[in-house]
Amino acid sequence: MRAFDTSLPIDAVLGELTDALRARSNAVLVAPPGAGKTTRVPLALLDEPWVNGGKIIVLEPRRLAARAAAARMAQTLGEAVGETVGLRVRLGSKISRKTRIEVVTEGVFARMILDDPSLDGVAAVLFDEFHERSLDADLGLALALDAQGGLREDLRLLVMSATLDGARVARLLSDAPVIESEGRAYPVETRYLGRDSNRRIDEQVADAVTRALRAESGSILVFLPGQGEIRRVETFLRERVTDPAVDIAPLYGALERGEQDLAVSPAKPGRRKVVLATSIAETSLTIEGVRVVIDSGLARVPVYEPNIGLTRLETVRVSRAAADQRRGRAGRTEPGVCYRLWEEAATGALEPFGRPEILSADLAPLLLDCATWGVTDPTSLAFLDPPPAPGLKEARALLQQLGALDAEGRITEMGRRLRDLPLPPRLARMVLAAGAIGQARDAADVAAVLVERGLGGDAVDLADRVDRFRRDRSGRAQDMRLMAEGWARGSNGSRAGEPHSIGALLTLAYPDRIAKARGRTGEYLMANGRGAVLEAHERLAREPYLAIAEIAGAAASARVLAAAAIGRDEVESLFAEAIEQRDEVAFDRQAKALRARGIRRLGALLLNERPLKVPATEEAARALAEGLVSLGIDPLPWSKALAQWRERVMFLRQAEGEEWPDLSDDALSRSAEDWLAPHLVGKAGLNDIGSDLLSEALRGLLPWNLQRRLDAEAPTHIEVPTGSQIPVDYGAEEGPVLAVRVQELFGLDKHPTIAAGRVPLILHLLSPAHRPIQITRDLPGFWRGSWAAVRADMRGQYPKHPWPEDPLTAPPTRHTLHRRK
Repeated sequence: MRAFDTSLPIDAVLGELTDALRARSNAVLVAPPGAGKTTRVPLALLDEPWVNGGKIIVLEPRRLAARAAAARMAQTLGEAVGETVGLRVRLGSKISRKTRIEVVTEGVFARMILDDPSLDGVAAVLFDEFHERSLDADLGLALALDAQGGLREDLRLLVMSATLDGARVARLLSDAPVIESEGRAYPVETRYLGRDSNRRIDEQVADAVTRALRAESGSILVFLPGQGEIRRVETFLRERVTDPAVDIAPLYGALERGEQDLAVSPAKPGRRKVVLATSIAETSLTIEGVRVVIDSGLARVPVYEPNIGLTRLETVRVSRAAADQRRGRAGRTEPGVCYRLWEEAATGALEPFGRPEILSADLAPLLLDCATWGVTDPTSLAFLDPPPAPGLKEARALLQQLGALDAEGRITEMGRRLRDLPLPPRLARMVLAAGAIGQARDAADVAAVLVERGLGGDAVDLADRVDRFRRDRSGRAQDMRLMAEGWARGSNGSRAGEPHSIGALLTLAYPDRIAKARGRTGEYLMANGRGAVLEAHERLAREPYLAIAEIAGAAASARVLAAAAIGRDEVESLFAEAIEQRDEVAFDRQAKALRARGIRRLGALLLNERPLKVPATEEAARALAEGLVSLGIDPLPWSKALAQWRERVMFLRQAEGEEWPDLSDDALSRSAEDWLAPHLVGKAGLNDIGSDLLSEALRGLLPWNLQRRLDAEAPTHIEVPTGSQIPVDYGAEEGPVLAVRVQELFGLDKHPTIAAGRVPLILHLLSPAHRPIQITRDLPGFWRGSWAAVRADMRGQYPKHPWPEDPLTAPPTRHTLHRRK
């Protein structure tokens, strides 16, 4: 095994690791941050007999980590990058014939193995920082395992990580041995500062930094969720920090390479550095001189929503593993301090590990890569976490829509063309489609600023970003322009007519994200049905139509991050075949009427409309019926007689059973299509419906054999001894009520009943002034009992009316004593 001039903690297990890989094809190495696994293990394996002059491929999750790892290994060998140790990343590859170790990003490796499934000349593939569980890393390992099983039994695979369930990964690698390094970490004191929910996180982070600068020595590494927060904290600190010996250095993926190198390089003698970083600095990087970490506890992750085909950025709490990784950065080279912007008790509530990207990512690129590999069902490959079925279903639908897969899931010629472009499928399709109209290079420039973050600035307006990108003279921009030129090469057709706008080209990738202004400045509705919001001060916020590329936040408050204006005429021209034209009849709740209109829609977007006459169709009648009952049953034109008829039927249903129809509000609402709609053909609204129509519709629910029984068993009126016809109130809660003056019942020795004598009426006995004096269900009992007391009380109040001692023998009357005489 190769000897090294300096020792690292990982050296203690290198012998065990080399023995394991001599005996087996696979192994798992778990080592804490700072142990040296990234830069020491590849060099230690290079001279192993099984390597036999082949290459070792080292995968890193990010370009910054890849460049740092390659530089450190080359420095150990006393060489420059590109000699024994090479680098293969987008916009910065350095490979030569001498190269034996290639440090590549995970996405680059996926393309390497797809282009050469046997990995000819490669002895081993090392998956570094596998705990980050990127989609490309999971796919790369699955393909490597498949190649090892079918083409390259001699290929060695080593999975390395700082925080990982090693046993679980070992099972995936055919029960591979797990080698663990204890590493060497200095003690780190943890201080919990809490979090004020009423203040912005960037303000509280800036407070923590100024506090740490006063209380601690050494450089400070600050973890923030994203570029926006980094820039705001930077602004705060430049206003507050007056010490000229303190350098403030942002660190995120979209920075120019020189600015990234400045952030990770050691502070100059006599100076301190405050590095403001995203999760890019959690692993693989050692920033010299850092002994203080300030952790916001937040990270920004992409979340794919399969039902709308949209990936949005979401700010989430970090996992416990990530928080431990961040904390460990303070103890790499000496004892340190970690300030956490949350309460100590909240640590236990954090998820143990970060969510694997494969469970929440757009799976279209993975599915296309698997189809290129010859696999139509990705779940047949060895994934640590299988791709979820809903995501695969949506990905398959998208790729078939793009023409990349056939009905059986096999890759098509279009799919191969899309896969040849190192772009997500939607953007690749945009470049190819734009080529047919002579604008492949314009589309390639749009793709460039979308895949290479920070290129062209961070303006929301993509047209502005593209313009800046084209004028940018930095090395990164020039390299990216060369790459975009390569994407566009061979795709250009003849340009016909006026060139399409940036927004129009963007819709070739995201037709579902065409957005129309809702009325209020900055509020939009996308063709996929989701809302989106632009800050009112943005120039684009006043555009009637947008094409949206990126969005952040939850559905209720999704914020547009990247978009471009598109003209209405361009929408009409590009999507003429997708625009739906139809006549629509809808119920207007406020007007309580139908409204008919001719509409033209693109997805959820209403492009235009014109009013029409409501058609006299059964479909319109059903819409009116359902609309009216949705307002409730009471607003319908009930006559007094019809309301009583309904109450009578409902009484008999309760008294006799379900042979009588259910006329309750719920039942009538549910069945309006059956009983009401047939009578509404040719009607447009509630004003067109009279009580006679409602009566005809409702009475049709009562079978003919029950109609005669209704009058007999639930009469509308009861004849009392005076001959008066008194109406029965069937709507009372206590049951059917007969309200009658007591004098009209004199001589009646039986209690009145209905329902063929089964149900006694509830008698509300009234005074001559029609005021209640007694309620009874037993009239004879009342005559014998309470009547005496009632008589004594009422005689004084109504002396002109009869109050006989024996009401059973007294004649019934509607008149006073004087009129009776």
